[in-house]
Amino acid sequence: MHRSNERLVDRSTTAGADFLQLDPGEAPAGGLADWLARRLRQAIADGRLPVGSRLPATRVLAADLRVSRGVVTDAYRRLTEEGRIAGRGRGGTIVVDPLVRAPAHPVRPIHPAPGAVPAPAPAPDPDAPFDGTPVPASFDALRNAPARIDLSPGVPDLAAFPRTAWLRAERAVLHDLAARDFGYGDPRGTPALRRAVADWLGRNRGIRADPEDVLIVAGAAQALALAGEVLRATGLDAVAVEDPGSLGTRQHLGHRITATPPVPVDAEGIRVDALRATGARAVLLTPAHQFPTGVVLGGARRRELLRWAAEGGLVIEDDYDAEHRYDRPPVPALRGVHPDHVLYLGSVSKLLAPALRTGWMLAPARYRDLLVDAKRLSDLGNAALPQLVLARLMDSGALERHLRLLRPRHRRRRDAMTAAIAAHLPGAVVHGASAGLHLLVTFPDGLACTDTELATAALAHGVKVQPLSWHARLPHAPGLVLGYAAGAPGEIEEGVAVLGRLLREAGRPQLG
Repeated sequence: MHRSNERLVDRSTTAGADFLQLDPGEAPAGGLADWLARRLRQAIADGRLPVGSRLPATRVLAADLRVSRGVVTDAYRRLTEEGRIAGRGRGGTIVVDPLVRAPAHPVRPIHPAPGAVPAPAPAPDPDAPFDGTPVPASFDALRNAPARIDLSPGVPDLAAFPRTAWLRAERAVLHDLAARDFGYGDPRGTPALRRAVADWLGRNRGIRADPEDVLIVAGAAQALALAGEVLRATGLDAVAVEDPGSLGTRQHLGHRITATPPVPVDAEGIRVDALRATGARAVLLTPAHQFPTGVVLGGARRRELLRWAAEGGLVIEDDYDAEHRYDRPPVPALRGVHPDHVLYLGSVSKLLAPALRTGWMLAPARYRDLLVDAKRLSDLGNAALPQLVLARLMDSGALERHLRLLRPRHRRRRDAMTAAIAAHLPGAVVHGASAGLHLLVTFPDGLACTDTELATAALAHGVKVQPLSWHARLPHAPGLVLGYAAGAPGEIEEGVAVLGRLLREAGRPQLG
């Protein structure tokens, strides 16, 4: 006999819960507790209630279902006795063991018709992210791989995120918001952030921009996706890219564009003669701090590039970390010189945190409306509240104060990495030390293993790095791309020491 009183409290109104879409009207007469226990058991088995998920309080669920609390208590008791859920005091009742999982249904392969969307690339082995040709999911696999020391490039000092300033700005924004401000907004971005970005670019990057020129996007990744979509729609099917150059940006662009021919980079930046030889009418560049070499596009090369652009070419300028510089003066953005032929991308991923997913685009006039349409149809615009908070940080000077705080910290970490490389990697050549958040280390005399094998061994010993091979398609010396912004000097020194030890072991002859 069940201890609960299995009666509906009130059937005069519709009973039911959003939680698992439970409807007590489905239960047989006198079987409410059995029905509820069975529904919860099914949800645990098929994964709708994964391990660690929290169940509603008995009083809350009983009120939603309009049943006595004893019904819910009885159902929870049964699952507790079965080992599926457990009480955690103030932590509530949680799922602790799924026990029986729903059988997996085999997925039959689908062969796309000609012209259809291609099948996704196979996911990399999560324990071996460097095996085989890198695919977009390779970055996910590397980010999720456990490691004691993370020397991945492109990550700022996340521990330095200005939480207090952000919360202060958020409270001020919420205090001032009218009810109508919570509705759908302008797909181009909030006017406040577009004004703030235009002012920021004028102060910090030498770009004279009208707020009407600014399109707020979900980071450089979305900017590249929108640009690729619009360029392809206007008949442009090839965008040249630097080599070596960022694998991630090439992947995002290549998802929309048919061809991304590589163009070699030398000590002065991209070779414009080689760019001309590709026949491409657009090129993706990182001129202020080339990724991954750290080269600054030289003055003569800049003039040659802009002549190419004036002849009908388009420069996509990825200004990904230009604010981070230590031993050299700032380099003005190409957009500030030739706005009619430069599509400019920027973001706060390296200034604050990638998790904010906030960036901006400034496009030549002929592409502006098309990009706004593409953004509108993509997501109706970025979330407004984070935009308004960021605008307040920019307008108040808090973002510039944060940048001034970061620079000496990053410089100390860069110095720690260059010292560690000198001590543990003799013969290695360091590139791009005067700015940015990473170093490129090459080994001109070669290695006893490939750079990919070295990165694989490093990961097995708890150190994350990226091989230069990931970012290059043309012949190159073996190398590693090492980020230093997110690690303490002691961690950096230890990580580089591990690399040195692995190289010595790789070069040591094996005795029979």
